[in-house]
Amino acid sequence: MTPVDDRRAPVCSHRPPCPGCPRFGEPDIPADARAMLDAFAQAHGLPPVEVAGDALVGFRHRARLAIRGRREAPKLGLFAAGSHRLVHIPNCQVHHPLINRVAEVVRHALIDSGLDCYSESVHRGLARYLQVVVERRSQTAQVVVVGNATQVEPFAVLLETIRARLGAQLHSLWFSAHPERSNVVLGREFHHWWGPASLVERYGGAEVHYPPGAFGQSHPAIAERIVAHVRERIPPGAHVAEFYGGVGAIGLSVLDRVASLRINEVAGESLHGLALGLARLDPDVRARVSLWPGTAAAATPAAQGRTVVIADPPRKGLDPALIAALASSPPRRFVYVSCEPRTMVADAARLMAGGGFRLDSLAAFNQFPYTDHVETVATFERRG
Repeated sequence: MTPVDDRRAPVCSHRPPCPGCPRFGEPDIPADARAMLDAFAQAHGLPPVEVAGDALVGFRHRARLAIRGRREAPKLGLFAAGSHRLVHIPNCQVHHPLINRVAEVVRHALIDSGLDCYSESVHRGLARYLQVVVERRSQTAQVVVVGNATQVEPFAVLLETIRARLGAQLHSLWFSAHPERSNVVLGREFHHWWGPASLVERYGGAEVHYPPGAFGQSHPAIAERIVAHVRERIPPGAHVAEFYGGVGAIGLSVLDRVASLRINEVAGESLHGLALGLARLDPDVRARVSLWPGTAAAATPAAQGRTVVIADPPRKGLDPALIAALASSPPRRFVYVSCEPRTMVADAARLMAGGGFRLDSLAAFNQFPYTDHVETVATFERRG
């Protein structure tokens, strides 16, 4: 069950009020983001930015859906903007078809198991959220049921029903305990019910492992192109430091090109996935990698003496301490992967303020079709 490689805008029966695609039907990145990126490039002597895109139907391999409604009529979908009013989206055209299939199986399994759906207003009901991630190579789904409970036992019948009905389409099945009042989707604990311990993707030939709580990109075809773009900017034999490294999608993919690699990451589930990936490496390759767990601010010494530094921060951008460290002692090259162009432009101004860097290239990727978000890769070279 593979996504359709179709660049045409799909027809959506859920808008309005579904808020998932605020720019539905617009295949390009937002006009204001493109104008800002072009102006930024022009200011530094570069041509207008090129935007890499891919399929606009069935591209989303990762989804988190709220579970609400009555016991006899559960609904799975997204909240309408500014509310906890759920929009049921059984036929989402941007989801990989297997996500829609899993959601339907879970909906009927909820009915048959008799579990109550969660309600924010009274903080009652057990079934709270569903996370589904599709592994490309096997075309199977890693499924996480999030419950308003501390133990998995009340969900045993539901989980077994899901496992039986998905059959060969199921990669693995998990329960996440989330009994607190919170708008966070996943709980802090995961119970492994069935299947492999991690979903695996390949980038640059490397196995990259995703436990259920680790961050991952929802559009892996574009993520793969971003990784390839970054790889091209790593000189053979370079000594590299990567900040905000996640499970290692970029870092592990460049190991065949580098003399040494330092990876920084703070999130526990991502560090777990990174450890699984490192364990799969040959011992001589693994010996070239050192982990720097903790915040980017605390790990700034990892950038010292590096040929290339890579950073892929969250939307808020680079930690000020990392900007200061890079600006005061610039590496030969700094590759900045950003999911928020405005933050990237502001961070770039701070990086270049002291005259140690120049902008060498800028590329954009339509990683989040129909939304206001844009992924960019800016490469900075040390002056002199």
